[in-house]
Amino acid sequence: MTKAIVQIALVGGLAATALAADWPMFRGNPSLTGVAGGSLPEQPALLWTFKTEGPVKSSAAIVAGRVFIGSDDGHVYALDLASGKKLWAFKTDGAVESSPLVLGQRVYVGSVDRFLYCLNAGTGEVVWKYETGDKILSSPTWVVVGDHTNILAGSYDFNLHSVNAATGRSNWVYESGNYINGSPAVADGKSIFGGCDAILHVVDVVDGKKLKEVEAGAYIAASAALVDGRAYFGHFENLFLCVDLNTTSNVWTFRHRNFPYFSSPAVTRDRVVFGGRDKFLHCVNRENGQAIWSFPTRGKVDSSPVVCGDKVVVGSDDGRLYLVALSDGKQLWSYEVGQAIGSSPAVVDGRIVVGANDGNVYCFGTKGR
Repeated sequence: MTKAIVQIALVGGLAATALAADWPMFRGNPSLTGVAGGSLPEQPALLWTFKTEGPVKSSAAIVAGRVFIGSDDGHVYALDLASGKKLWAFKTDGAVESSPLVLGQRVYVGSVDRFLYCLNAGTGEVVWKYETGDKILSSPTWVVVGDHTNILAGSYDFNLHSVNAATGRSNWVYESGNYINGSPAVADGKSIFGGCDAILHVVDVVDGKKLKEVEAGAYIAASAALVDGRAYFGHFENLFLCVDLNTTSNVWTFRHRNFPYFSSPAVTRDRVVFGGRDKFLHCVNRENGQAIWSFPTRGKVDSSPVVCGDKVVVGSDDGRLYLVALSDGKQLWSYEVGQAIGSSPAVVDGRIVVGANDGNVYCFGTKGR
């Protein structure tokens, strides 16, 4: 039987209401490239904070003027982007480190309580919930197969789950060899993810069948970015890799110091930017992996950077949010919150939203906008 045509577009009842400038999921899009439109101010101002009752390791989604983010206090929050005012809160039975995915009028997010939730974006009410065998730290992504939109999420039950976005029913389950911590990237009818089994998995999004696998040599805790048939990712044996998915060959390898990589990369036309547990933010040439610059922080960089125009924004465990120049890695601005920032920034319309271990969600931008 001929497989259904795979489209990376929303259709029917889940037609997109998000604007091009929105940030509807972890890393901004299903390929997980971490690049935002527009520009950022040279000296962002703190516009508002929102206090939760636990560390905020989840990264925000921002759609239609609303911020969606999880907290270790077990809640998923919807906030007003302009003011930081709480619109609603939904309580799960575990910490919410997973980053929400917003499609149309629904929010999809995982919890340590083992469930993948589908919530009404306007009210926070449960539409459906899907149970896996263990906690979900992975942030969900999406793909359209034929007439159906499907949600993909990894779990610590070793499985990648494909779930019908409308009904919450399982389409298929793909078993890996260990925990899945990162989020699956999607492009060209394939889903790509790494796991604690030290393998980069390439899976057909239609039926969940294994297409290829690449031995990485170490735990892959971060999410891979997928651009032009190449996957960009780091692992726990201190290497950052570029792999050609057509040949499954390693195109290049970057090593700086003997520290792991947990941060997911931002990939531009000619550069790859990623954080390391060596306390540096690195920028390398996309074609050959040669170092362009490395920016030092005072703590490990598990936060995943976002490139916006000519600037890069990223958090560090030193308790600071940094803005650096994409061209040369020079620091332009920083803001100290006092506790680790492992959450990854979300950037929309010149605003930066990020969580921190002090339990706050922070929004930075230009005053008066």
